[in-house]
Amino acid sequence: MASSDPVHVAVGVIENADGDVFISRRHKDLHQGDKWEFPGGKVEAGETVYDALVRELQEECNIRVESASPLTVINHAYNDKRVVLDVWRVTSFTGEVSQCDGQEWLWVPIYALGAYQFPEANVAIIELLENPL
Repeated sequence: MASSDPVHVAVGVIENADGDVFISRRHKDLHQGDKWEFPGGKVEAGETVYDALVRELQEECNIRVESASPLTVINHAYNDKRVVLDVWRVTSFTGEVSQCDGQEWLWVPIYALGAYQFPEANVAIIELLENPL
């Protein structure tokens, strides 16, 4: 059964000049391990979602966010945990993207995201990217 307090996560959909998006593979020992994900992390107490996004992408991907806008909010319950994904589209950044946690990573065209296995909560992000309003 999922715990009562959801984990609030700031998620970045980072786009490069070609319109490809950055994804990385979760470490095998983590929740939803070995699946691909959009980078991000937990929103800390007293931190805004935007501040969490900037901090997490600096720590994880070695970039400084210059411009980002809210994309969607996803509430999802796994068997063992509930998450709230606060998803932002990052359209401008400085620095060379890398994966500081040693995870495998790729730039992927939006049309090809379906070829990668993502956690269930991320499926709605992919659908939104593939079919923008």
